[in-house]
Amino acid sequence: MPSNDARNLLQIAAPTAAAGVVAVAVSGALAGGKGALGAAVGVLLAVAYMGIGLYVLQWTAKTLPQLFQAMGLMLYVAQLLLVMLFLALFKGTTLFNTRAFALSLIAATVVWMAAQTRAHLKARIFYVDPDSREGEKPEKTGHSS
Repeated sequence: MPSNDARNLLQIAAPTAAAGVVAVAVSGALAGGKGALGAAVGVLLAVAYMGIGLYVLQWTAKTLPQLFQAMGLMLYVAQLLLVMLFLALFKGTTLFNTRAFALSLIAATVVWMAAQTRAHLKARIFYVDPDSREGEKPEKTGHSS
């Protein structure tokens, strides 16, 4: 992962991790150990799905830019389906508090998306190639009359 991508990931994951710590603490205080565990599972699930999605989108943008938009839509649907599958598998679980899980999953996802939006707005993305030589005149193409 290039340094720009790593910096982007850090700007996104750090606020999400901080929100996760808050969610675990609040859930632990309100619902005990099962609440803290539910919140931790929710935050970890959100970070894993969103992180994998970000990595796949960055890879697609570099290797197959013509598929970028389609891959973004496909990833969104895949993430929703995977969350639904996880929810179906753990529907009646007593391992953790499902309300704490759901609320922390939603909160971590919203914080991730807000941090990702902020990181992309603050990123300096060149629209002109900075490595091109200055002062070099472009080659004339066309009829020379």
